[in-house]
Amino acid sequence: MSGTYSNLLYHIIFCTKNRYPMIHGDFEAELYRYITGIIQGEKGQLLAIDGVEDHIHLVVKLKPSHDIPDLLKRTKAHSTIWINNNDKVDGRFSWQKGYGIFSVSASQLSKVIAYVRNQKEHHRNQTSRDELIGLLLKHDVMFDPHYLDD
Repeated sequence: MSGTYSNLLYHIIFCTKNRYPMIHGDFEAELYRYITGIIQGEKGQLLAIDGVEDHIHLVVKLKPSHDIPDLLKRTKAHSTIWINNNDKVDGRFSWQKGYGIFSVSASQLSKVIAYVRNQKEHHRNQTSRDELIGLLLKHDVMFDPHYLDD
């Protein structure tokens, strides 16, 4: 092939440190705009973003050249600096070290986007931890529950 053709779609989740409920109000929308800018600045496409007080979900389209761990490390680092430098929360903000990432098939993309955009409704009946465990099980990801809450 003379070119590279790809459609790399991912559903990504990351949580606040110790799952503290720190994302809320006007700050939430500002944070989502800021993270959107980071992803776009890295030449990725952010297709959906939403969350609740202790975690966020992203649906992104990336290129084969993207280094996903590095992209997420920079996204979390830059957003943490922005939050703390602009006094967006009481105390010091940080994200958990890890993240959940799941591949998304093009045929399921609209369902995953709808799921992400409906986070507040989902969490009326389900904790963030239970949601993550459900996604890990659904995607056959092995995990140790002791390491879900750092």
